Amino acid sequence: MSGTERYDSCVLFLIRRTFLTGELSRIRPFYFHYMAMGDIRLPRHMFLWSMSVIYMFAFASLYIQIPGLYGNDGILPARWQLRYTGKSLLEQLRDSPTLLWLGPRFGLDTQQGMELICILGSLLGLGAMVLEPLRNSIVFFCLWVLYLSLFQVGQVFLYFQWDSLLLETGFLAVLIAPLTLPRGGSPSRQHDGVTFWLARWLLFRLMFASGVVKLTSRCPTWWGLTALTYHYETQCIPTPLAWYAHQLPVWLQKLSVVGTFVIEIAVPFLFFSPVRCLRLGAFYLQVLLQVLIILTGNYNFFNLLTITLCFSLLDDDHVLSFIGRAKKAESKTWPEAVASGLASLTGLCVCGLMAYLTVVYFSLDIDWEKASVSSHTAFTYHQFNWFLKTVTVPSIWTGVLSLTWEIIKAMFKCACVRGVFWKLTATAQWAVFATAAVCMFAISTVPYTLIEYEAQGSIWPAVARTHSSVARYQLVNSYGLFRRMTGVGGRPEVVIEGSMDRVTWTEIEFMYKPGNVSGPPPAVAPHQPRLDWQMWFAALRPHAQSPWFTGLVQRLLQGKRDVINLVQVEESRYPFSHSPPAFIRARLYKYWFTELREDGSLPRQWWRRQYVEEFYPTVHLGDPVLESMLSQHGLKDKGVVRRVSNALLPRALGQVRAQVQGLSGPSALWSLFITGLTISFLRALSSRAFRTRGPKPLPVELLGEKTEEAPSPPAPCPEEEEEVGDEVEEEEVGDEEEEVEEEEVVEEKVKGEFATDHDGRGDMEEKRLESEAS
Repeated sequence: MSGTERYDSCVLFLIRRTFLTGELSRIRPFYFHYMAMGDIRLPRHMFLWSMSVIYMFAFASLYIQIPGLYGNDGILPARWQLRYTGKSLLEQLRDSPTLLWLGPRFGLDTQQGMELICILGSLLGLGAMVLEPLRNSIVFFCLWVLYLSLFQVGQVFLYFQWDSLLLETGFLAVLIAPLTLPRGGSPSRQHDGVTFWLARWLLFRLMFASGVVKLTSRCPTWWGLTALTYHYETQCIPTPLAWYAHQLPVWLQKLSVVGTFVIEIAVPFLFFSPVRCLRLGAFYLQVLLQVLIILTGNYNFFNLLTITLCFSLLDDDHVLSFIGRAKKAESKTWPEAVASGLASLTGLCVCGLMAYLTVVYFSLDIDWEKASVSSHTAFTYHQFNWFLKTVTVPSIWTGVLSLTWEIIKAMFKCACVRGVFWKLTATAQWAVFATAAVCMFAISTVPYTLIEYEAQGSIWPAVARTHSSVARYQLVNSYGLFRRMTGVGGRPEVVIEGSMDRVTWTEIEFMYKPGNVSGPPPAVAPHQPRLDWQMWFAALRPHAQSPWFTGLVQRLLQGKRDVINLVQVEESRYPFSHSPPAFIRARLYKYWFTELREDGSLPRQWWRRQYVEEFYPTVHLGDPVLESMLSQHGLKDKGVVRRVSNALLPRALGQVRAQVQGLSGPSALWSLFITGLTISFLRALSSRAFRTRGPKPLPVELLGEKTEEAPSPPAPCPEEEEEVGDEVEEEEVGDEEEEVEEEEVVEEKVKGEFATDHDGRGDMEEKRLESEAS
């Protein structure tokens, strides 16, 4: 008997039995296991687990740097951002939504408040990483509020696109995560497909905009396909592999730029394809791009966050097949075989069309003699601008159709729920979350249309006003990475020098950014050294456009240890660890990666450099020039610093800070991550040992329900039965496949199930209880 015939016989038998017993709802779980496809439970778990890890990285990375960046003796003290003018707490929260307003109520100053927020965020992220029950809407809402509170006072050191992306993705996680009930139960989740779709839409906006801005900026390196010949050495903090990638032949670098354009501009439209193989292909192409960026550049948690968004393109079947737990293949009926063949043919046609257009618009030509591929852009800026005008508004309507389809599917699931109360509950949840998804999609169109000027006119004024009213919460944002390639004539780099006598100068080397030409590039991701990043931006323009640089110079002259820890954690590597320099200046250099020697051997140095000009004049404490710039930029100390309270909470924060003092960012982050993995591993071992030693549990019935002492209310939706661990779910699937082997076995088990009494304790349950008692 084939698999399909066995399923048909089981369904018919259950229908016959349930009509006779009057319990029609018992066929629901098995029926939908037979009919439903494309479940997203596992990708949703992967998304939420990854968000927990990323939050942990983000909070822990910032915690290490708070004293030097935002402390009372930091570069930009955060207390300057909170002005207590006698307003009520609600008015303060309305003006600047941050929990730091509550600090004085607990005896904390602004620095201590930020440290407490980072500790709470790191612990919540670690807990959600280890414990699945903590991956719920409440926890993710707390994480989002905590990070938003830091963002409000973070100033220039927190104004990166990945910080905005984390806040937007974090808010989506609040909608995607389950809302756990007080007693541990989980409500129906018919709307999972709707809320998870928002992550796919965000991924589309991020990738499409990142590809478009490279061409709309009219950067000659992107249009000439030579951007990557400069990128590896001019990015903020390259990795050691970036040096080797820089040595690749030019034709391969240009071909890589072509691949980047295809992945970022053309492939994102496949995210909404009804053909499953196209979505999976788009997933792997996006992940490939992000992995290559991770290998060659230190972009903190940004690439991990992008990969996390890519999980919205997967389904349970593909995840199970990837880990080797795929369901046994069953013989297909002729309509299923025809549909599968048409889907494969459609996928081949789309891939072939994309390959053909790539060859045409980038003039790809293979030179077999030189074993290379020549390429150049075969379209003009005006042609691309016409293309952008043509697809921007239709892409929004594509999103409308895709979201509408997800909402209709969720509505159909609600209609299939048994029981009037559960049906009303599921419908109410569907209405709430569908409305939230529509609102999030609507306001996201405002920043999305910034890529094309004329498309902004098609946005409804009410939507634009709504976006303006919620802009402070960073719910939706505009994106566009690597708009222009900097450092074409050489990587600009600021080198700070100190002296005790104004004659002998010593370079102050940073931990991560290039300085010493013999020092190898570091690997610091997912940690983001925010001062090193801002030093990269400062080198691109005069120091007057980077006011914080004057604050850095002042703190180094004062010898503030918190700021010095941002430069060098090890005192032995900081040349003025015993006494601060009397004079400081900054000089501008151009850096380049070294090349391979003529014999193909590796050079002794990683970098070569050339002096360009003075970046910052020679100053000392009390210097009129320094005082003038501090006053001009508003960096002079304002007011009296609050006294440190002797309360329990401030003293506890001081003890925690003392324990991590001298610990580098990457060390702290990886220590937390390894701790989380170790705890998860030990919990898995103990759980497996308990199952091995304990009594053999009753096999999962074909009805999809577990026999319990006091059965809880039935799950309202076929896909939303009580969630268990992934491993247990996979074992149950395997048990079901083994149990559906013979129709006689099915009938015997179903009869045993229907033999249970009103309390759910039939003969089978009594036997199980007796075995457990023995």
